[in-house]
Amino acid sequence: MKKLGLAWQIFIGLVLGIALGAIFYGNPTIENYLQPIGDIFIRLIKMIVIPIVISSLIVGVASVGDSKKLGKIGGKTILYFEIITTIAIVVGLLAANLFTPGAGVDMNKLQKTDINSYVDTAEDVESHGFADTFVNIVPSNIFESIVQGDMLPIIFFSVLFGLGIAAIGEKGKPVLAFFQGTAETMFYVTNLIMKFAPFGVFALIGITVSKFGLESLIPLGKLVILVYGTMIFFIIVVLGLVAKMVGINIFNIIRLLKDELLLAYSTASSETVLPKIMEKMEKFGCPKAITSFVIPTGYSFNLDGSTLYQALAAVFIAQMYGIDLSISQQVSLLLVLMVTSKGIAGVPGVSFVVLLATLGTVGIPVEGLAFIAGIDRILDMARTAVNVVGNSLAAVVISKWEGEFDEEKNKKQIAA
Repeated sequence: MKKLGLAWQIFIGLVLGIALGAIFYGNPTIENYLQPIGDIFIRLIKMIVIPIVISSLIVGVASVGDSKKLGKIGGKTILYFEIITTIAIVVGLLAANLFTPGAGVDMNKLQKTDINSYVDTAEDVESHGFADTFVNIVPSNIFESIVQGDMLPIIFFSVLFGLGIAAIGEKGKPVLAFFQGTAETMFYVTNLIMKFAPFGVFALIGITVSKFGLESLIPLGKLVILVYGTMIFFIIVVLGLVAKMVGINIFNIIRLLKDELLLAYSTASSETVLPKIMEKMEKFGCPKAITSFVIPTGYSFNLDGSTLYQALAAVFIAQMYGIDLSISQQVSLLLVLMVTSKGIAGVPGVSFVVLLATLGTVGIPVEGLAFIAGIDRILDMARTAVNVVGNSLAAVVISKWEGEFDEEKNKKQIAA
């Protein structure tokens, strides 16, 4: 019998958790057995957040920060990535505010004892001035920030450290190799932890349903529909408009990459299709020098689908807990996501980690992630496909921007 993939394992865990929770609805005893399993899963995820963020950001910034090597292409690529991912975050925030998918469950009434502290945290964050926020980004002691899990100072230090490694050239290579090894090790650890995900999903959904009943799952359906609808809108309208601006039809790219998109969607990992994407974009008219830089770099810096989802999911969780995020808090969320979403490779489940690292900065309870953990894989599949389309289009845009796009080769590929 063929071994079940992780997606099927998580789906089975989800279904069994819902069934068990429905059977023991209103019975607090079941929580005593399931809560430790759910807590272990959340702790495992929390354990890997800071090492992944530090190592990935340092490696990403050090690679991009070598201005002599990258020149104009590097600057244009990073600028384009920043603009598109920021638009993706804004689209996610607008969709969440417009359709309010988390408004279906009043978590304030269901968890009175827990939510008060989270509301206080949100108010405390909001009460800090804009100047205080910028001052607190700079750490006085980086090790203290790491111990406290204070993400913004950690990101600030990692970016400066990455630039420093790039600046010292050959002397920095051993240090860069260390952090590359650390990043790869942590992604391996992430894959190990994701093997425990079906059990964590089973426990977390089981607790949710046993506490709140099956009606608590209604917002999850709304979230899935909204995420997929927003992703389709982003590809057709936003990326479609960008493609049209450079004289390309977005559907030609989708048609060219249909096999890779299906594989990336089914595996929820864009890494599985990286070589084929680079090969096909060269056939599409992009020069090898640009595809070999832009597409791999985009895997860390241009995760359009992931950033869109993270913004939408963050507001969804806030709505579930009845927390009304102010405009300043949502701007803060946008700024944090602009940084935390960078330097994180397309490993299954990493968006979940980035979201966890982001929520606390704007006073959103991280425990809310337990509510969407069961469907994260379903959403991960959609955002991975968007990431692939976004990075493929980026290669075309930079090629056009540099005046190196091969129009003849493109016409032959489209006609084929």
